[in-house]
Amino acid sequence: MNIPVWFEIGSLVVLVLILIGDLLLIRLRPHIPSTKESTLWVVFYVALALVFAGLLYFFAGGQFAGEFLTGWALEYSLSIDNLFVFVLIMAQFSVPRRLQQQVLMVGIIIALVLRGLFILLGVAIIENFSPVFYIFGAFLIWTAIRQAMPDSHDEEVQRENFIVRLLRRRIEISDDYDDNKLRTVVDGKKAWTPMLIVFVAIGVTDLMFAIDSIPAIFSITHNSFLVFTANIFALMGLRQLYFLLGDLLDRLRYLHYGIAVILGFIGVKLVLHAMHVNELPFINGGQHIEWAPDIPIWLSLTVILVSMVGATVASLIASSREKRIEKKAAAVTD
Repeated sequence: MNIPVWFEIGSLVVLVLILIGDLLLIRLRPHIPSTKESTLWVVFYVALALVFAGLLYFFAGGQFAGEFLTGWALEYSLSIDNLFVFVLIMAQFSVPRRLQQQVLMVGIIIALVLRGLFILLGVAIIENFSPVFYIFGAFLIWTAIRQAMPDSHDEEVQRENFIVRLLRRRIEISDDYDDNKLRTVVDGKKAWTPMLIVFVAIGVTDLMFAIDSIPAIFSITHNSFLVFTANIFALMGLRQLYFLLGDLLDRLRYLHYGIAVILGFIGVKLVLHAMHVNELPFINGGQHIEWAPDIPIWLSLTVILVSMVGATVASLIASSREKRIEKKAAAVTD
């Protein structure tokens, strides 16, 4: 079975309308969402993704539904890593909390545009140069090693600072925010607000994460529609998840290890796939390597879920243990 064209067009239209409605809601009513509001929105977007998977199963079959679910779980896991960098950016530029929703939404739109371009580029490369899977796999394995190293997020922000410094040298930027405006007036002269700097920093972050995540999902499916919709659903609930997790992000100290495991696994899977469809003349004489296993979708989904749940549980246990130790130390001091 194939995915019906009418289903693809209809799905994209509905998703775009939801995104536009979400953006207008933030624009008209900037506020700090409560825990209850954030929870309901996250549940809504997760349920929407599951409903979409169910519709895929009904109209296109279990293979496409399984590929979407696994791709969505992968992209959702990797997009959570964005939140750590977003927290650093918000703190670094002292973004007022009531304006953070708008910043995140603009960041998500930038991410969707960038990922859409990367997806089109990736599909074109795969169709014309299958050995690219070797490159994708090696890149993800290297990214997994880098992800497992401490302070990787701080290093990402430092790279963004260089671009921000270049921007500051070339245009006039005010010291203070003027609500959610990009332009303001200072001493009778027009100037950009710090909001522009924040958008640039978010955009650079999205670009780097797109470079990491798009090769990863091509290990799950080569269908551009599934790749794009998995990214849309992963990013749609990211803004609400940011406010829902809040201070909990600081306690998820081992989450980057879980993401490193996922990226490493996907990298190995891509290399094995490249060996399975090998066309390079200097590897096995340009013949397919039959013994290279093709890792099934269910195993990929299992590794993703186990890695994220395991890293989250380990982080919360370690955090609770430290709090108990601190309480005991405080009691002894008193």
